[in-house]
This record gives sequence, structure tokens and C-alpha cells, in this order.
Amino acid sequence: MSNPQIETVVKLIETAQTNLKSAQSLLSELKEGKPTKSNKKNNEPAILPETESSGTDEEGKVIEGVFDGQTMIDAEGRKYPVPANYASKSKLVAGDILKLTIQDDGRFIYKQIGPVDRKTVIGILEQEGNHFQVKANDKKYNVLLASVTYFKANNGDEVTIIIPANEESDWACIENVLSTD
Repeated sequence: MSNPQIETVVKLIETAQTNLKSAQSLLSELKEGKPTKSNKKNNEPAILPETESSGTDEEGKVIEGVFDGQTMIDAEGRKYPVPANYASKSKLVAGDILKLTIQDDGRFIYKQIGPVDRKTVIGILEQEGNHFQVKANDKKYNVLLASVTYFKANNGDEVTIIIPANEESDWACIENVLSTD
């Protein structure tokens, strides 16, 4: 049995290590006068000024956490609501590392800073009331209603979903609709 808080802390440490490597590489390039290059080819997150799991800056309080398919969970296990439309349009996947800035006026601003390794699979969208799942590889994955409406998908549609490549998850995000009834 795994402890979600330990898993969250491990992911935050891995992200911090990746950010540190990226920062060291960027600093070397700057010292040598070379133009900087993007780290996106290795799926490394962008370098950000704030990499602590929580803190404050001039814009507000900064918190890092892991997306669980619906919410962000910080290192202490606190949950923060992630707007479903943002999660759907950004194609967030369970396991992604997010940065939340809570501004002084109370606004929440999320940014994906550490994408989890992903894989795409094909499945069939199923509806039970207002709840949607995609059946793929003999498993049912929950998907956000906002994602279903964003893609104008319907019960029985064949869809591609994105899931974590190396971790089990009950959640997926819809990447696209392949066919409709």
C-alpha cells in the first residue's frame, strides 16, 4: 500500500532536481555566451523562479503539487480545486506537477511545470448520468465532463485518451474524438 503524501513529495523532489539540472545548464550556456535552448525535447519542465513546494513571492503565495485527475494535492496532502476547463484544454494528466499562485486578491493561477510521462490509447466513451468514463484496455478511466463537452463527444464515441505511461490512474484526459455514432 502506497502513501499518497510520500508519492507527492517524491514527485516534487524529482521536479526540483530536473529544474536544478536545467538551471545549471542554462547558467553554463549564459556564462559561455551561447544562445539558450529549450529543454522541452527531453520533457523537462521550464525553469521557474519559484521551485519551493510552498512560499510567497511578490505576486502571492506559491504552492506546488500533483494533479490527481481533478484537484492538485500539495506535499501536506491539502487539495486545491483545478478548474475543469483548464485541466481539459491543457490536457492535464494525473501525476503532472502544477504550480499554484494564490494572488493577494484571492485569484488562483495554475501552471503545469512538470508533465508526467504519457501514453495515448483508444477507447469508447461511456456515460452514466452526468458521469463519463472511457473504456480502454479492459479498464474504465474517469474523464472530466468539461473535456467531454469541449470535444463535443457523445456516449459511444471512439476517443483517444492520454494516461500516465508508468503509473496506474483512474483518470484520463480526452485528446480527441476519432469517430461518432
